[in-house]
Amino acid sequence: MKDVNVIIFFAAVILAFAVTAVISHFLIPVLASRKMGQKILDIGPRWHKSKEGTPTMGGIAFLVTAAVLGIALSVYLAVSMGMKTASPFIMTCALALASGLIGIIDDSAKLRKAQNEGLTASQKFLLQLLIGGIYLFGMSFFGGLSLSVAIPYFGIVVDFAANPVLTVVYYVCALLLIVGIMNAVNLTDGIDGLASSVTVVVGLFFALCAFFAFEVMNVPLAFSAALLIGLPAGFLVYNLYPARVFMGDTGSLFLGGLAVGSAFLAGSPLIIVVCGFVYICETASVMLQVGYFKLTHGKRLFKMAPIHHHFEKCGWSENRIVVTFSAVTAMLCVAAWFGL
Repeated sequence: MKDVNVIIFFAAVILAFAVTAVISHFLIPVLASRKMGQKILDIGPRWHKSKEGTPTMGGIAFLVTAAVLGIALSVYLAVSMGMKTASPFIMTCALALASGLIGIIDDSAKLRKAQNEGLTASQKFLLQLLIGGIYLFGMSFFGGLSLSVAIPYFGIVVDFAANPVLTVVYYVCALLLIVGIMNAVNLTDGIDGLASSVTVVVGLFFALCAFFAFEVMNVPLAFSAALLIGLPAGFLVYNLYPARVFMGDTGSLFLGGLAVGSAFLAGSPLIIVVCGFVYICETASVMLQVGYFKLTHGKRLFKMAPIHHHFEKCGWSENRIVVTFSAVTAMLCVAAWFGL
């Protein structure tokens, strides 16, 4: 059975890559013909203005591919290993797809308004809280959620089921982690190929966890990692600089949901903070920039935020930023391995 699951894992990676690439190939001209082009903020790097009009919402390819492969893999898990094993994977796929649907609503609103602002921050946050809460409830209901949380590197396991107060603390923190990672991946998607490349590396980390971090293969995590590797890798065919299509919030929120869901499948939600620290840095740079700007009445801590734009302002090419951030993510994944 283990050999079969390994074969299915690699088949899922290849199919996710191939199907995403093929769908993207046919999706790009459709998006272009419907005038679904990206609007570029005036406050952004001036050289990004040349990208205005590039088709966005390419993340639709993620949703279509993930829905088809997710259903097939879920049926296989349910039949071969039972619903108890299949349910956490199903819930994680559902979280990612629901996140992507929020992105579709947001991207559609931007296109309808012909500007780079769709849903308000509060609207998006409330929707993310809703699907995050449903995900945690579903994971708990189907037995896929452990309230015993290992703190990376400290060898400490905190039992949040010890009393009702700790249980509430766990669910609040878990909900904030889900929403935070979704939006962090969204912020990372600011230059050609960055979010996809970093996420492929994170997916490879979770695949290694699935194969080697448990006494037996963690099949739901392996299948989730297969999607996390194959989907953005297939999209990179058209998204590397110079990008022919952008994933939009549709794709970045989907990848954020799948990445944080994979951390829950690994039984170590906090590990996403280590292996996905580049995502965290992107968010932190925005928060620090805004806070410093207000405290100093107009001064800036970075040349521009999120942090990848700071490096652009320093003269780095987009490809150099993508390669560097991906390499840093690979090193962080090595560090994360020792924190499991």
